[in-house]
Amino acid sequence: MEGYSEIIKENIEYDSLLLAHPYDQEMVEGIFDLILETVLSKNGEITIVGDVYPKNLVKSKFLKLNYSHVEYVINCLGKNTTKMRNIKSYLLASLFNAGSTISSYYRAEVNHDMPQYAG
Repeated sequence: MEGYSEIIKENIEYDSLLLAHPYDQEMVEGIFDLILETVLSKNGEITIVGDVYPKNLVKSKFLKLNYSHVEYVINCLGKNTTKMRNIKSYLLASLFNAGSTISSYYRAEVNHDMPQYAG
């Protein structure tokens, strides 16, 4: 557990996230805990928003998360205005998909803010 904890903290630049989000420290801590909990899961499969994935796939994706991915999830959460019934499920799905969606998300933001650069 200690080894994975250190790896994850280093990957996501945990201390820098805490400094960058002084009013959201509990959220940063919760995201770290969720990543660690998921990586350490003893289940052979992990369910994310109703889809079942092999644990090794989920573990691999979570161990590849970095500062930018967590920052992206925090920003998305901050912009969400819909009622969430299961915040853990939302965060789990957001973290799982972060590596695949971060680029498209920021591209869409730039296209919205500066349409002259779209295309």
